Amino acid sequence: MIRALSLFLVFVCALPFMAVAQGIDVPIETAEEAESFERLAERAETLAAREDASEFAMSRLRAELVVWRDRLLAETSTNSGRIATVDAQIAALGVVPEGAEEAPAIAARRAALIAQRQDLSVPGLLAQEAYARADGLIGEFDARSLQRQTAQLTVRGPTPLNPTHIFGAFGSFGSLAQVIGIEFAAGLTFRWESGQLFSALPRAVFLFLVGVVLLSAGRRLVTRWRAGLIKGGNRWRPLTLFMLSLVQIIVPVVGLLLVTQALQSLSLFGLRGGDVIAAIPIAGFFVIFGWWLARHVFPVGEMNGILGYDAVTRASGRRFSIALAWVIAFSTLFSAGMRTMERSAGSYAAGEWMVLVVLGVLFWGLGRVISTLPEIEQEEPGIAGRMRGLIGRFCTIVSVVSPILAAIGYGAAGVALLIPSILSVALIGLLILVQRMVQDLTRTTQDDDDYRGFQALIPVFISFSIYLLSLPIFALTWGMSVDELLELWTRFREGISVGETRISPTDFIMFAVVFAVGYILTRFIQGTLRKSVLPRTRLDLGGQNAVVAGFGYVGIMLAAIVAITSAGIDLSNIAIVAGALSVGIGFGLQTVVSNFVSGIILLIERPISEGDWIEVAGQMGYVRAISVRSTRIETFDRTDVIIPNADLVSGQVTNWTRGNLVGRVIVPVGVAYGSDVDEVTRILRGIAEAHPLVVMTPPPAVLFQGFGADALDFEIRAILRDVNYVLVTKSEMNHEIAKQFAEAGIEIPFAQRDIWLRNPEVLKDATT
Repeated sequence: MIRALSLFLVFVCALPFMAVAQGIDVPIETAEEAESFERLAERAETLAAREDASEFAMSRLRAELVVWRDRLLAETSTNSGRIATVDAQIAALGVVPEGAEEAPAIAARRAALIAQRQDLSVPGLLAQEAYARADGLIGEFDARSLQRQTAQLTVRGPTPLNPTHIFGAFGSFGSLAQVIGIEFAAGLTFRWESGQLFSALPRAVFLFLVGVVLLSAGRRLVTRWRAGLIKGGNRWRPLTLFMLSLVQIIVPVVGLLLVTQALQSLSLFGLRGGDVIAAIPIAGFFVIFGWWLARHVFPVGEMNGILGYDAVTRASGRRFSIALAWVIAFSTLFSAGMRTMERSAGSYAAGEWMVLVVLGVLFWGLGRVISTLPEIEQEEPGIAGRMRGLIGRFCTIVSVVSPILAAIGYGAAGVALLIPSILSVALIGLLILVQRMVQDLTRTTQDDDDYRGFQALIPVFISFSIYLLSLPIFALTWGMSVDELLELWTRFREGISVGETRISPTDFIMFAVVFAVGYILTRFIQGTLRKSVLPRTRLDLGGQNAVVAGFGYVGIMLAAIVAITSAGIDLSNIAIVAGALSVGIGFGLQTVVSNFVSGIILLIERPISEGDWIEVAGQMGYVRAISVRSTRIETFDRTDVIIPNADLVSGQVTNWTRGNLVGRVIVPVGVAYGSDVDEVTRILRGIAEAHPLVVMTPPPAVLFQGFGADALDFEIRAILRDVNYVLVTKSEMNHEIAKQFAEAGIEIPFAQRDIWLRNPEVLKDATT
């Protein structure tokens, strides 16, 4: 159990150094080095064939093989630049003619280049073979270790419910205390009689007192300092508070280290006592970290904290969290003391089961607290509330299953389930604290009105990066070894193979950086063209938008091609894949391709442009945006209509403002029979000529259309300077017509109907 708990602390510090150790990149240059690898590989193969191979021996050989594998991986690209040059020379000679004899000079040169290429490829091929050998042996060792770990979890041991085993577990605890007391008494007697105790006592007392001060007064001082800063407010307050909260952990841990050093400097404890003293910093860290995390997730006072719990729920959460930390700490000390003591498998299982039962009860209570929903989320819980519910149910299930597994004899499986679950919940709480700190920090640097767009995504990206970086810690917590994590990192650095091209994370980063630079440069040039360059030309607005859009498509395509080339991806392989996909695209995406091609035609031919007033498929409005797939039209009702580009190219479209804004207005009007038609014509012509939007070339016309059923039908037909105001112009002319007709006494008739009855006398007789 102590190993599982210690890995949680060791991994963060050890990972960078082990990564550096794996990253040694020394080429194999001498025959002695090749022979050294051969001897190492033979020893590894011999060990891999043995069923009784120890974990220590396999880990030692595996570590050496990892170093050699990295060196061999670097050697696989030996002479790659020179080989590429020779390939280009061979390609420049052309294809060997069929059915005809090649020129002797060209044939001789081709043969020499082919032989040169074969000689250049020998080191790389040998390195690839050796790399495959080393990688295969590492895989065999990893599979053997995984098989043994799985077997350890599935082996059933003695049941801890046997009273004999339970009494044996209590006896082991008493034996440990007795042995530590005997060792302490012997050490004290020896150091007293030899006089060494008095010489070491001043230094030990000084270290002990400093450690106690840091444990008590130092932590309280930092806590009061942080409480004073909470009341203030500045830009970096969230980060400052979080860093001070970390000092609340560091100061007591340093105090524990000093106290441990003081006790060890006295040399009063023997083997078992020394192991217990050496485990004090780790055990104390769990208590300090549990106290710190509980105080932040379930804070004291009126603040609801980051989870929004009430005061009673937060108090319960603090009690369960701190109790879990204390139980884990005592278990760590006890496991350290019993490391070198002999005890039966039954007593060991019983002691382990009792610890799991206590941890399970506390973890069950903590799960109940976590699954409690605040009052504002009880009716309709959000995503955070549902996640807390899932975590709470997970805690309760694990707290029941783990002791049951240990009770039936699967103690290793119970420990492997409960301890990682507790550590994972603690890690989730820590991640939530860091995420909240990031959100508060980014919000304080932005005004609420300006906190939108890309800036609002900054905390999301940072939080995603934090959760991504926490995945190795989660994996280590759940039993993955450091070697397995480093193996995954090695596979990640190696990348994946696509045809004859290997794509590594470095290539992907290069692709992303080059494409991002090309995309930003394209957008910058588009903005310059739209605002500074094109307005000074004679292009109309539609032409300017077409040029800007076309440049954007070309720029993004070029950025993608340059990025792919910079990443070292062979475009010929992509061309083969694209050729295979083109058949599926042709059949499955006919409509999309048709709209795409139609969009390009619209941008080049420009039958319509942004800002044009068009009518298509019964919809009338202004063109607001033309993309490669569709065109957006804003109707007069201020609604957006998305029309596929294929309908605009193949269908009938009326463009009211194509080329210019000149258009005609028609105003129909009827007058009563008997009106003076010349006077009507004069009034209508005057109204048309007086309107400011009507042009005089050609002049407006007043037409006597005919004799209607109820009126004499006239029409005003005039050309307007801006057809966009046709409805406004028509309304203004109608107002003026009504006014002047009333002044002139000209009647505007309305439909009248008279009903004649042929036989009213019959109806009269029927009613009587």
